[in-house]
Amino acid sequence: MQRRAYVLLKEMMQDGRVRPGEKLLEVQVARAFGISRSPARHALQALVADKLVRPSAGRGYVVAGRSNGLAAGRFATLEQSQLAPVAHGERVYPQVERDLCSAVLSNTVRITEERLAEHFSVSRTVARDVLSRMHSLGLIGKGRNGGWMAERVTTARIKDLYEMRWLLEPQALVQSAPLVSTDRLTKARDDLRHAIKHFKRADSALLARMETDLHVDLLAQCPNQVLLRALDHTHLLLGSNQSMFDLHLGVEPAIAKTALCQHLAVIDHLLASDWSGAADQLCAHLKASCGVWLRRFDTVSAMAMPVLPRYLTPLEGPATG
Repeated sequence: MQRRAYVLLKEMMQDGRVRPGEKLLEVQVARAFGISRSPARHALQALVADKLVRPSAGRGYVVAGRSNGLAAGRFATLEQSQLAPVAHGERVYPQVERDLCSAVLSNTVRITEERLAEHFSVSRTVARDVLSRMHSLGLIGKGRNGGWMAERVTTARIKDLYEMRWLLEPQALVQSAPLVSTDRLTKARDDLRHAIKHFKRADSALLARMETDLHVDLLAQCPNQVLLRALDHTHLLLGSNQSMFDLHLGVEPAIAKTALCQHLAVIDHLLASDWSGAADQLCAHLKASCGVWLRRFDTVSAMAMPVLPRYLTPLEGPATG
């Protein structure tokens, strides 16, 4: 609940519905979104951590940025938005995806619907919905016996997915670019500059957030939904990439800095309204990333596979490419 309150408040700031200098109160956010004060408080604290708001000298929080004078000290006007409770499937899906992306680095795995339901204490219907969603994204398929399975990652598959990305993502970026606000791009540029300056302290969560920001959230503005659905099938690379960092390799500062600098080059072209230049930079970044991904995968393939949750069963030995 706090995550969706955070996202909604952030969107209001980005599109000008909530302005720099205006104040936000915990109780105000709770009432506007129909939630309790606890998730409202956590959402505001997350915005403080992202330097989007700061604690007020009195009570509440002040929206960061240069105020036009009229908004200073005024309470923000929040739209009434009822945030529905998180569905069980939405709660379960991210963890199942993480588990799966890690497992397929070493093995083809079978997914048992009944065990998945037991593992997360949800109904078989919820488990089935989660697996159907993964199937629609190409993450899993049906085996010969009709059960769910996910094929191991191979070098050939990595190359195919990356080729799909460098052919389609630049086009999606060109279509998205005119629809993205300057404030949104400026924030992305500032975040990247800060991350590059402190890259030695980069962790997998930060890198995953930066990857999602450029390759998912920014491209989500693309009006061609067919194009975006095709790119959904490449998101296995994002999840498995973080698994390699978290479970096996750790974050290599030099690689992290290079990737962040490449992201920054894309954003700089977008801020200059050079859509073609941004697309070229993105294509070059993806081609370079493919080589890095393959080198890391060669290392991971020789490592022992982590213990899998009960709903995932390995079907074959480690991948060799």
